[in-house]
Amino acid sequence: ARVAREGAGATLLSLQADDGKWGGAEWKHNTWDSTMHALWLLRDFGLDPAGPEAKHALQLVREHVVWTNPPVAAGNTFFAGETEPCINGQVASIGAYFGEDVSQIIRRLLHEQLADGGWNCEAENGSTRSSFNTTICVLEALLEFERRNGGDGEIAAARRRGEEYLLERHLFRRRSTGDIIERDRRSGESLTRLAFPTWWHYDLLRGLDYLRSAGVPPDERLDEAIALVESACGDDGRWPLGRRYPGAMLVELDEGEGLPSRWITLRALRVLLQYRHTPI
Repeated sequence: ARVAREGAGATLLSLQADDGKWGGAEWKHNTWDSTMHALWLLRDFGLDPAGPEAKHALQLVREHVVWTNPPVAAGNTFFAGETEPCINGQVASIGAYFGEDVSQIIRRLLHEQLADGGWNCEAENGSTRSSFNTTICVLEALLEFERRNGGDGEIAAARRRGEEYLLERHLFRRRSTGDIIERDRRSGESLTRLAFPTWWHYDLLRGLDYLRSAGVPPDERLDEAIALVESACGDDGRWPLGRRYPGAMLVELDEGEGLPSRWITLRALRVLLQYRHTPI
C-alpha cells in the first residue's frame, strides 16, 4: 500500500500525464521512460492493483493510450498490444497484474511459440530459433495471466515447453554445443551480468527468478547458474548491480554499476532461498 504514497512508486504515479501516458509515448525503443516502462516498474514494485491510485492510472491508460507503431497495430488500444512477442509479453504481464483484459495478446503469443519451445521477435522474418530475451518476456506474461485468471491447460503446457527451453540450455549455454553464450546475439550483452530493471533483456538471474516464481522444482541443470549468482555476492552480503542499460529512465533505483543493489540482492536471495534453502 505504501508504494503508491512513497518513494519511487509515488514519483512514477505523479509523472503520468492527463492523456494517460508517461514520457509522451506508449513505448519507446531503447529508452525507458514510456508508458509501458512506467507500468512495468509499478508492477515489479508491487503497486496494489485494487488501490485507488492504480485504478485511476490504469483507467487513464485504458481510455486514452493507443499504439501508433508499427503501422499494422496503429490504433490498437494499449492492452490489445502490437506485433512483437517481446513487447506483447511485457504488456500482457502488466495488464494481467493490473486486472486488464489481455486475452487477445495471450492467444496470439500461444500461436507464436516456436518448435524449440521458445519465442523470437525475428520469427516474422524467418527465424526458427528462439531467443532468451523474447522467451523470458512471454513466459512471465503467461505465468501472470494464469495467476490472475486461473489455470489453463494450453497456457500451462506452453509454459512448460518454454521452461524446458531454458533448462535445456542451463539458462546460459548453447544447446547445440553446450558452450557458454558470452554475448547475446541481438544486444551484445552478457547473460551473466545481473541487471535491474531488465526491460526486454534476459540474464540468468531473471531466468532463475522466473523459475522460482513459477514453482519449478530443483533441477541439476540450474546448479551452474545458481553457483554463479552465489559467487557474485560481495563480502558485505549484498549483490552489486552488474548492468544498467543505457537510456533515459523516469526514476533511478540504484547508485550505479558495481555498487550494491537492493533489487539484485532481493532477487538473488529469494532464488537462493528457493533452491539452496539459504536463510534470509
